Amino acid sequence: MKALLPALLAGGLFAGLVGCSSADSPALDPIPGSITYGGQPRTKLAKSPVGSAVYNQFYNGTGQRVEETYILQPDRSLKLVRREIGPDFPD
Repeated sequence: MKALLPALLAGGLFAGLVGCSSADSPALDPIPGSITYGGQPRTKLAKSPVGSAVYNQFYNGTGQRVEETYILQPDRSLKLVRREIGPDFPD
């Protein structure tokens, strides 16, 4: 029984991690102000290592601050992985 318990816990942990994969989350579409709005940028990030995070901050049309995070892909394109929209100065 003692040998079975770690195997069951590891299996449950693995199943929980599989459920949190990025394939389950909806893709984020670029909005005006996003780096990839209108296509990938013309300049390539040649010196940055693959998997690097790139951050972008701007204000949308309603004056809210938008913070985005991109990940550099092996083909040197940027993938939008996170966006947070909120007031410029929270209460």
